[in-house]
Amino acid sequence: MREKLENLLKERVALLAGERKQSRTFQGERLLKKKDGLNRRGGQLVKVMAKGNVERMTEGEAVYTIHWSFAIKHGDQFYIEEEVERRRADFSSGEVVGDKELMPESEEDDSNWSVDDSRRSWPEFQYNRLKAVQYAERWWNEFNPNYPEFNDDCTNYISQCLYAGGVPMWGQPERTRGWWIEGKVNWSYSWTVAHAFMLMLKGANWTVEVGSPRELEIGDIICYDFEGDGRFNHNTIVTGMDGYGYPLVNAHTTNSRMRYWNYEDSTAYTPEIQYKFFHIKTN
Repeated sequence: MREKLENLLKERVALLAGERKQSRTFQGERLLKKKDGLNRRGGQLVKVMAKGNVERMTEGEAVYTIHWSFAIKHGDQFYIEEEVERRRADFSSGEVVGDKELMPESEEDDSNWSVDDSRRSWPEFQYNRLKAVQYAERWWNEFNPNYPEFNDDCTNYISQCLYAGGVPMWGQPERTRGWWIEGKVNWSYSWTVAHAFMLMLKGANWTVEVGSPRELEIGDIICYDFEGDGRFNHNTIVTGMDGYGYPLVNAHTTNSRMRYWNYEDSTAYTPEIQYKFFHIKTN
């Protein structure tokens, strides 16, 4: 079965590299959206690299990860985008009969989180964009052992990046107030839940919500409401810019590095998606 998985991965790489045509096996291939979006923006996918790792295998299924690396040329700029995809393949009589990306479980409820006193409660601080981005680069594909791990880890990771950049905690020990974490046992909703985190940023006195991704700098934050229903469910940190000045972002859950900001290649993407762009004040 390992050989079947290896062949499946080789076929996906060849498809993305343009070395084979799309077949029924790869109908709806998510990563083709990445390539198509890049072409629309005037970029070029120069090379595709992938490394697989089997987490668990039984007679009927295999859970595995793929570490993708995409060498991209955009304008005069070259950069490497990376992404780790977690999948499950189903087998029957030794043949692959199904293969799909695995999605994380839902976040915990944050319905009681309050922003009422957020704006007046933050201590003064100086945000260090470089340190926030350095942290984002160091831990984009690992868990920092000093923090708890979550299947849906995007907001926990972004909170860590902001803290590394100098944003102070406050509000302990009330989970419905402030933004904080204590070891691996207790934390505010805003530290780990995407919607509460967005509300925290919106209510803070050290952020400015801007109207365009091109107004952002490295270390700034993008929040995503994939369904457009008013509840935000993902966050990323800006870690670079493409050849035309649009953000490239790092994230957890589907661990990603230097990914194009709009997430059109995500399985969670819908045409109703809404974004919020938060610029962090530094003076």
